[in-house]
Amino acid sequence: MTLKNKILSALGVVVALTVTAFIVQSCGIYSFTGTSIQPDVKTVTINYFEYKALKVNPSLSNQITEALQEKFIKLTKLELVDIDGDLEIVGAVTGYDVKATAITESEAAAQNRLTVTVKISFVNRKYPEDDFPDKSFSAYQDFDATQSLDAVEATLCEDIVEQLCEDIFNATVANW
Repeated sequence: MTLKNKILSALGVVVALTVTAFIVQSCGIYSFTGTSIQPDVKTVTINYFEYKALKVNPSLSNQITEALQEKFIKLTKLELVDIDGDLEIVGAVTGYDVKATAITESEAAAQNRLTVTVKISFVNRKYPEDDFPDKSFSAYQDFDATQSLDAVEATLCEDIVEQLCEDIFNATVANW
């Protein structure tokens, strides 16, 4: 291969990479975090999650709200605003239940499951076709029945909140 051909070949590779980078950048909806946010969507409002479950966990609403806000701040370029964001999430904790999941031969609970359910409404003011009015998400963690809920509740809730936030994030901006 002559020097001229090598130079032309290298130039072709550079041009191809430049064009590819330009196309990916100009599309504006691809992100390495897996989000598909249109480039003109700049802000998000994540309202405080109301607590509507019968069994009370006084800190859960705050935990979910803050964890979801933090996830959006870390994984997107969206600015968090108090009202009228381009995207808006309104949510409520609708279920907080403990049920036995494994029974021993003496018909006693061997394992229990804490399940948290939230219902959210998602509004995309720029692209209303992406809206969904009410969607429920549930996550759970199992724990040994010999432990009291009070003893394991904080740890279980951390894991549940993390899963709920992941599911909500994916449903709203990752289109999964």
